[in-house]
Amino acid sequence: MPKALLFAAIAALGNAIFVYGQRRAVVAANPFLFLLGAVLVCATLFVGATLVFQTPTDSGYVTQNISSMVISGVGFFITFVGFYLLYSQFGAVYYIVYAIFSIITTSIVVGVLIYKEPFNLYQFGALVLAILAIVLFNYGRFVTN
Repeated sequence: MPKALLFAAIAALGNAIFVYGQRRAVVAANPFLFLLGAVLVCATLFVGATLVFQTPTDSGYVTQNISSMVISGVGFFITFVGFYLLYSQFGAVYYIVYAIFSIITTSIVVGVLIYKEPFNLYQFGALVLAILAIVLFNYGRFVTN
């Protein structure tokens, strides 16, 4: 579990850096300009990381996994567009809404329903509390406006 926490913290740090950069950028009429630039930087960093690792790989890896790569690429695209729209129109504080919807779509739909990963009563309780967090967040926004 500590390793999972470390990896989650790394992903959260990357997300925070993305949001920081996106929030400080001037909002453009075409949101894809910012995202394209960010994705090009990201792809360049991935190329560099791939060259550094240089592990012996199966020459058929890309061919074997191309459909999964396309699916994940579409997922990245939708995520980045959603991030841009959410943060540019509502601000970084709305990350909580994204995070809870990610719990539901990723943990429950993909993990539990599609891949049949184990999900116990405590995790169900955490899911209920996460949904309650969205309810309280939205209520808090409604009360203060």
